[in-house]
Amino acid sequence: MTTSHLNGHVGGAGEGGGGGEEELRGGQQHREMAVDCPGELGSRTLPVRRSAQLERIRQHQEDLRRRREEEGRQLDLNASLRLRKLSQNPHVGIDNPTFLVESYTPQQPPLDGQHTHTLLELEELLLSLKQVQGCLSDQQSQSDIELVLALLHKSDFQSALRIHNAVATSMHRPSPPYPHTQQAHQLAVEALLLAHDSVAEREMQPEPLPPPGETLTQWGGETVKIVRIEKARDIPLGATVRNDMDSVVISRIVRGGAAERSGLLTEGDEILEINGIEIRGKDVNQVFDILADMHGVLTFVLIPSSQSKPPPVKETVVHVKAHFDYDPSDDPYVPCRELGLSFQKGDILHIISQTDPNWWQAYRDGDEENQPLAGLVPGKSFQQQREAMKQTIEEDKEPEKSGKLWCAKKNKRKRKKLLYNAHRNDDLDNEEILTYEEMALYHQPANRKRPIALIGPGSCGQAELRQRLLNNQPERFAGAVPHTTRSRREGELNGRDYQFVSRQTFEAELAAGKLIESGEFEKNLYGTSTDSVRQVINTGKICLLCLHTQSLKVLRSSDLKPYIIFIAPPSQERLRALLAKDNKNPKPEELREIIEKAREMEQSCGHLFDAVIVNSDQDKAFNELLRLINKLDTEPQWVPCSWLR
Repeated sequence: MTTSHLNGHVGGAGEGGGGGEEELRGGQQHREMAVDCPGELGSRTLPVRRSAQLERIRQHQEDLRRRREEEGRQLDLNASLRLRKLSQNPHVGIDNPTFLVESYTPQQPPLDGQHTHTLLELEELLLSLKQVQGCLSDQQSQSDIELVLALLHKSDFQSALRIHNAVATSMHRPSPPYPHTQQAHQLAVEALLLAHDSVAEREMQPEPLPPPGETLTQWGGETVKIVRIEKARDIPLGATVRNDMDSVVISRIVRGGAAERSGLLTEGDEILEINGIEIRGKDVNQVFDILADMHGVLTFVLIPSSQSKPPPVKETVVHVKAHFDYDPSDDPYVPCRELGLSFQKGDILHIISQTDPNWWQAYRDGDEENQPLAGLVPGKSFQQQREAMKQTIEEDKEPEKSGKLWCAKKNKRKRKKLLYNAHRNDDLDNEEILTYEEMALYHQPANRKRPIALIGPGSCGQAELRQRLLNNQPERFAGAVPHTTRSRREGELNGRDYQFVSRQTFEAELAAGKLIESGEFEKNLYGTSTDSVRQVINTGKICLLCLHTQSLKVLRSSDLKPYIIFIAPPSQERLRALLAKDNKNPKPEELREIIEKAREMEQSCGHLFDAVIVNSDQDKAFNELLRLINKLDTEPQWVPCSWLR
């Protein structure tokens, strides 16, 4: 079974509902084709084809024009070249009525209303020819005139001239109304031709189509519905079709297209004809070619779907943040690759339809105007299912090697716990498969600022950026006072330098999940509690934190609504130059380790970042950091829906 889109795309798997367990198991994949899909989603653009009737009109008019040109050229060829030379003389020639046997003189109408008909005598004609002969210089023209003069002197010609004058006197008396110009005959012919063209064009115009809508009728012994949809040039049709044996069936109605707006096409309808063109027996690529050239009112002859049409349900738009990258060109399961919507980790997607649980229809945030049709993205459960099966397959391929790597990771995490206590089940490596997180817009109150958490590997400058903000604007920014179990030293104040607590109190707060981060140094415990951050927020200031990625889970699960900024390192050479300003001379392997560590942090926690700053220049990074913080006061930001419940 092959599937195609009435918008112009060729895709992978999924008939209607698209890509389920059968596809994941390597079952037979279906193919959809989208027709008339916009360029943003990958469709091709083809020229619009004229209707056959309008083409016949245009051909008829072209034939008339060519026929007139041929007649004009024929008259030119029949004219005497010698007489053309005579016409060049300003005194005599074919345009001079003194040379003609008879002429009309409409410039002076007679009193009785009769048009004057002047007859020239033989003597006048001979005199005119002699005058012409005197004006010609070439020998050939002189010879021609001599021949004409010899003809005029013959008695037979003179007898014919007298008969002509007699007949002209009796028959060439025009009756009213009289023509106003010598070209009246030519104008009458042109008017006749124009009238003919007007009548012919009116008769050959197609009969007006009924307005868009739906009617039921009988077709070959079975009930069919005839659907008319207005398809504008700037609005794609927005539907996909698939092959089911010899049938062409509508597989999917895409949001934003003319099909969805009309509500007249239904998934499962079989297409018999489109604008009089038979569709049954054609493959999806042929259907694409047919529909790509059509616009205006499209008339579909359809066999209605055997499935009962569900009542229309207005779906609520769901806003989600993507926690993974997606490229439909690399996805063998996408039902229609051309309708697949690519996105990156951290992008906000507006899910407008979840009718197909495996393939949602969505827009990227900010792209609604440039994306006329909704795109297909994998549904949450479908994405989790195939990622879980993918991981299982990879583990089954190399179980021994995989086990060794797992042990190494476990040992590495155990060493980290010496600095960051993990008496909580927030190990990011053990999180469920990342898909989407439902989001909502949030505008921070003026008296309750969101804390700013700077994340990044060591030596990337996040601590320096934090301290610069604290020093430059102490009235606006403040740091959270950390907890410690060590004894207070001389000059230190409780609540200013540290919150000095007993080990028992520290461990109780740690067990209660109140510590964002914690660690042990020289047998003393240190940590930052959510209460200390909340104290800064209650003063109306912005709390600045420098945290490790392992602290993000507790911070985001609290009521603090943090804004997380990742400070990324620049290139290796630029990082070396920046560290050299601080009198640091790291080895090449140390630089590579910093960059690799940043890559690991972004891969494991990038979906939690609200913004990323590449610290290639301290001043530029500081200004960008300040711009992002200021934006929180002026623009609403996307936050997890769970924060607002």
